[in-house]
Amino acid sequence: MWQSVSRKLLKWWGWELQAEQTQAPKKYILIVVPHTSGWDFPVGLLARAAFGLEVFFVGKKSLFRPPFGWVFRALGGMPVDRFKRTNMVDTIADMFHAREAFAICIAPEGTRRKVDKLRTGFYYISLKANVPIILVQFNWKDKIINISEPFHPSGHYEDDFNYINNHFKGILGKNEENSFFPNG
Repeated sequence: MWQSVSRKLLKWWGWELQAEQTQAPKKYILIVVPHTSGWDFPVGLLARAAFGLEVFFVGKKSLFRPPFGWVFRALGGMPVDRFKRTNMVDTIADMFHAREAFAICIAPEGTRRKVDKLRTGFYYISLKANVPIILVQFNWKDKIINISEPFHPSGHYEDDFNYINNHFKGILGKNEENSFFPNG
């Protein structure tokens, strides 16, 4: 039911859903770029339901405080303290190892402000947990949400990030001036 309702809402708002894959693997990391607006979150929740995905997400710790923190947890959120050095890579990799099926969504820009380089935690989680990365484009200009085939990083950082950066090149977020453009 939620899948149908979400698809209808997204279509009503002018969004098109595209999937380069037919079925998601049992374990994967989903990264969404660009992340330029608070509106990415509700659109992302609708897209998650519309695609029929069971995906947890990480969010800044402040979102999980009262009075609404319980809502974010109920929606599948996991708080991250961005200012404290924790071993998030190992923690999330252990979650993958402990479960038969698990998926997590990360916005690798780490902020809604302009960045020219993605954070790398998702990449190292993928390598450590031996799970693929699915790249999701939030193209606000054309109102297209595109989900890629699973990408299995090789461990050759520069080559892998060239592939990832090129995948998101030219994709505009809701606040276009904050869209991700690799290296400037």
